[in-house]
Amino acid sequence: MSKALNGHFTSKEQARNVKDDLIAMGLPQENIYIEVDEQVIRVMIPSEERREIEEIFDRHRVTY
Repeated sequence: MSKALNGHFTSKEQARNVKDDLIAMGLPQENIYIEVDEQVIRVMIPSEERREIEEIFDRHRVTY
């Protein structure tokens, strides 16, 4: 079952870097949503992949 994990970023560059890392780990691009106005990056993931996504968010100092 897929769930959304939301992260709050502070710059477009930060969001772009997170997206690049998520794609590099094999997450499909269509599962990643960036809402620039709200400064939120939303990732639709299976619950078993949550820890990997949190590690990427932590690496880029994205809060969730």
